[in-house]
Amino acid sequence: MKNLIEIQKKLIPHAIELMERRYIILRQISLSQPIGRRSLSNRLGISERVTRTETEFLKEQGLICVAVSGMTITEEGEELLLQLKDIMVDIMGITNLQNKVREKLGIKKVIVVPRSCEDNEAILKDVAKEGSEYFLDILKNGNKISITGGTTMLEFADSVKTEKKYKDTLVLPARGSMGTDVDTQSNSVTARLGKNIHSEYELLHIPDELDESAIKTLSQIPEIDRTLKHISETDILVFSIGRADVMANRRNLDENQKKIIIENGAVGEAFGHYFDKNGDLVYKLNTVGIDLETYKKVKENILIFAGVEKVEAFMAVSEINKNLVLITDEQSAQKILEYNK
Repeated sequence: MKNLIEIQKKLIPHAIELMERRYIILRQISLSQPIGRRSLSNRLGISERVTRTETEFLKEQGLICVAVSGMTITEEGEELLLQLKDIMVDIMGITNLQNKVREKLGIKKVIVVPRSCEDNEAILKDVAKEGSEYFLDILKNGNKISITGGTTMLEFADSVKTEKKYKDTLVLPARGSMGTDVDTQSNSVTARLGKNIHSEYELLHIPDELDESAIKTLSQIPEIDRTLKHISETDILVFSIGRADVMANRRNLDENQKKIIIENGAVGEAFGHYFDKNGDLVYKLNTVGIDLETYKKVKENILIFAGVEKVEAFMAVSEINKNLVLITDEQSAQKILEYNK
């Protein structure tokens, strides 16, 4: 197949370009459905004329449906996307990019989503969907899964779709509650993921940051103690990262804490831990749930993020544990290759 593609590139390069464009359009419809032609055109940065021509072709082939509410992908279209996936990552140079990023970082695996538009929301959906597919590939009956909160993890949980019921599988919040946005708190994301994989889940009814005496007292409550024990036995950890300054503000830390974090050169945050460019811990909050020791012994660590503004934060976290699967977008992957401390 690779030889055939190389021959086509030389003899009929326009055929490869056309195939790539139609694949990108079909994939975007799948991610954003229902979507109108104008919105699709704007997201992909192609003219409405080209969009109209290509979507008419896809409709004639039975790959999409066109209605007043917008375009949607058919079952046949979804099957074609799945069949084309591995071929297209080669054609678009994604396989080579993945290998280069993995070699630079020295981590277990890198999955890069082709960036076909400039819409941040669409990119996040795409990356989250790719993360959900990898997650379902490795998920087994009896696994204990811990997941953090945040917008990326909420999108990930919503992207997980399966009819299979996972026996003796347990979903857990990787940390306590944080902030005022209930939907993106770890407990809420945990419940969504548990329902989507038809498994049991436990919640952690405890604030994310407490003083040590309060944590010790609450941890003696049987229900909380049981959940914390299960979290320490995590088989699969799904999480994202944040910029140190952004997370300090989101956690409503006091000015003294923020000053310590920034003055100590923190650039990234994960699990209530703040790291500098070298991956060294510079500040730690009194949090419950996943800690660094647990993170280092988890069998499957899946880190999902989208957006070049998080690359520096990711690079800091990537130094801590090389047993890591990274799922990100193409532009961020390119930025990782260019990154120097």
